[in-house]
Amino acid sequence: MAKHQRIIILDFGSQYSQLIARRIRELGVFGERMPYNAPPDDFKDSSLIGIVLTGGPASVLDNGSPRISKSIFELGVPILGLCYGMQLIAKTLGGGIERTKAREYGRAIINFRTASPLLEGVENRSVVWMSHGDHVEKLPDGFEIIASTETLPIAAIQNLDRKIFGLQFHPEVAHTEHGTQILRNFLYGICKAKGDWTMKSFIGTQVEAIRETVAEDEGVVLGLSGGVDSAVTAAILDKAIGNRFYPVFVDTGLMRLNEPEQVRSGFKAHFGRDLIFVDAADIFISKLAGVNDPELKRKIIGNTFIDVFTNAVSHINGIKYLAQGTIRPDVIESMSDKGPSSKIKTHHNVAGLPEKLDFELIEPLKELYKDEVRKVGAELGLPREMLWRHPFPGPGLAVRIIGEITRERLDTLRLADHIFIEELKESGQYDHVWQAFAILLPVQSVGVMGDERTYENVLALRAVDSKDAMTADWSRLPEDILARISTRIINEVKGINRVCYDISSKPPATIEWE
Repeated sequence: MAKHQRIIILDFGSQYSQLIARRIRELGVFGERMPYNAPPDDFKDSSLIGIVLTGGPASVLDNGSPRISKSIFELGVPILGLCYGMQLIAKTLGGGIERTKAREYGRAIINFRTASPLLEGVENRSVVWMSHGDHVEKLPDGFEIIASTETLPIAAIQNLDRKIFGLQFHPEVAHTEHGTQILRNFLYGICKAKGDWTMKSFIGTQVEAIRETVAEDEGVVLGLSGGVDSAVTAAILDKAIGNRFYPVFVDTGLMRLNEPEQVRSGFKAHFGRDLIFVDAADIFISKLAGVNDPELKRKIIGNTFIDVFTNAVSHINGIKYLAQGTIRPDVIESMSDKGPSSKIKTHHNVAGLPEKLDFELIEPLKELYKDEVRKVGAELGLPREMLWRHPFPGPGLAVRIIGEITRERLDTLRLADHIFIEELKESGQYDHVWQAFAILLPVQSVGVMGDERTYENVLALRAVDSKDAMTADWSRLPEDILARISTRIINEVKGINRVCYDISSKPPATIEWE
């Protein structure tokens, strides 16, 4: 099977490491993050055309700070070091590093010193974005300065013979005026990329991989949720193996209002066949009784789902694989898989799975971000209502009810959430918001209804703007719409007497509350 050309991004803990990967992908090349200490043999193959060393919070002058093997420089592919990455290149190859007298953040003006293929098409004295506390003071042998700033004599370096480049600034951020051009120069001028990373080529690669993996007498089951990720996974499987793919919808009792039937009818309308429908609401709700911890909720739901799912498909012969709509943010947030990062939460389709699984996994979307998934779905002809439905967590409303899960609390949240979404659609705001939902809090507050004192539940509303769910900002919904939503919820949903609006961004908050 043909492989996409790829750029390996060795992550030293930079806040921008995901952004680097995204920028590279947007330019038509597959960018793959790997931990800074990954053995070079792990990515030594013909698909590798270049390496990027990210920035990071450490100082190369500190004992125990992240290092790389010198063998990285013997792979024969171009290397670009950014910020910490540039300092690490200099340090590893015999140059000198000094601490900057005052840490430099933000805007700087670049001045060219030497012609460089990295800076072709970039305007001299353009704006770049700095964020560093150390700087290169002495060049390694064979290197030359290609740019400076007023405060930094060595702002960019190169060794043309070895195709090794370093930038003290960040070309991946929007504040660097010609950052995209610099990355394009590295990819196409220096690494000689073919630009083979497109959604059409991705589909072809995944279809071919699935056909090579799944024998003609074997089948694949998919837990279909109705969300974007599982719908696109279903479309890829359908294209790859047709009726040997078995979609299963498990009604966990944790879905939104009327959602099970909508998923059922929507699937049949597009794919022309029925899915396997399992009503397991009683099982899930009973297992979640008395559970308050969000991580435990996710694990219980993940384990219960596998049990119910396995039982539902046990009568189908030849099932060897379980397909999942896992996407890149799920993997990143569930485990510290790349670089010195921390786990944020367990996703039921990543780290929430039991260790002993009777199926082998197929995850065709696991390297994609949400916006890329939607592009794949559009390429496959999925209807707009499937592609642009707001994201919904695998554990469903269980992680939007803070505290214990009961049928009464589920019904309360379901109706309140439905009103919220209905009003957003009526007002035309739904398509302008990345994700919107309600959260039922384990808090009661005093209120007055019909001249009587009440002591009832508090509901929070959350709406965010994002592109890929890695970062998000709270949506500035019009006040009159929020007022109408609040009034309807309090009037129509028994047990709620107060509505709040979440105005926190990610980071520091996550999009979901649990």
